[in-house]
Amino acid sequence: MVVALIVITTIVVFVLVDLALRMLLKRAHENRIRTEREQALDIGLRLDVSEEAPSLKRVELDNPKARILAVDDEEIVLSSFRKLLVLAGYAIDTVETGSEALGLIRKNDYDFVFTDLKMPGMDGVEVTKAVKHLRPDIDVIVITGYASIETAVETVKFGATAYIEKPFTEDELLDFVKTALIAREANLEKNMRHKIRLIRPGTRESESRFELNVPAGVFISPQHAWAKIEPNGTVQIGLDDLVRKIFGKFDHVELPPMAQKIEKGDTLFTLRYGDHSLKIPSPLSGKVTSVNSEHAEHPEWLTIKPFQLSWMCGIEPSNLAAELPDLKIGRDSVSWYQAEIDRFHKLANNLVGDTSAPETNKAEEDERFKHAEYMKLLIEFSTPFLQVEHSD
Repeated sequence: MVVALIVITTIVVFVLVDLALRMLLKRAHENRIRTEREQALDIGLRLDVSEEAPSLKRVELDNPKARILAVDDEEIVLSSFRKLLVLAGYAIDTVETGSEALGLIRKNDYDFVFTDLKMPGMDGVEVTKAVKHLRPDIDVIVITGYASIETAVETVKFGATAYIEKPFTEDELLDFVKTALIAREANLEKNMRHKIRLIRPGTRESESRFELNVPAGVFISPQHAWAKIEPNGTVQIGLDDLVRKIFGKFDHVELPPMAQKIEKGDTLFTLRYGDHSLKIPSPLSGKVTSVNSEHAEHPEWLTIKPFQLSWMCGIEPSNLAAELPDLKIGRDSVSWYQAEIDRFHKLANNLVGDTSAPETNKAEEDERFKHAEYMKLLIEFSTPFLQVEHSD
């Protein structure tokens, strides 16, 4: 009896200690994140970005929840926005005039524009109309006082997503932004229409499954591999963003041996997804000079790495001048991707009906991707450009 009591007491103590450690680690992590965001806020407010817009103040974060542009003629309101939203994990630009805001959305990517309704010069109604005309992909939120509710409601007819009434508390603002972000993500998934983004220097990549990154200066093959010519003459080759994102994750990566000679069209690397192996042809002929062993050790990282860090191998090309014209680059690659996306959706409609992303949690989503019908869709889509083998 005494022994049993000791064992039970030991287990209880162990569980309590484990819970305490977890809580301490969680708190330490939260404190570290908050400190990093406070530092980003301090650094951002000291940066000079006036060449983009005279009143612009910018705070960037690593992996922000969303990127927001706020416009209000009252600096005290913008200051509050910056502090509250940055500490909550959002990157934010703030300006004091509507004309500055419109100049910024032409050059930068934002998820939301928050605009005050009553401003001198260009008011919130005009900002809403202009933003939705120039960038219909951006959600516009109108900030209004009680006396202007009717006008704020009117902005919804011009494309505003919602409006928030001031004054508001910190919790009310954060809850509103969180709800708006959830609604935006749900809408993107509901439409499930890939947006193609030509990435130029200074343009951030999108991690969304429904936005394809096509870096300028990178060649794309009809077999969905990309090729980037390095200054030393070698070529880095990787898997393009479309295949990475429609498959979601891979179970195994097989890379070529060093110094192997490859002819254009030969299998360069192989990806395993469930019971299927996808053999990716080389877009160029040459000799393998480097491999990214990280993918062999951690295949699950392939689809979450930034585009150009997802390279598979490097080759020393042997017939570059003759083979390069068969690849696509820049706007030509964007048009080609649009055709491939249309083909994917046509197949989806024929094979599995509506491919709008269901309202599921991550575990259910993973199960969906392993579902036989979706597997059939992926293989049907891949067959024209990949050699697909099934393992019994």
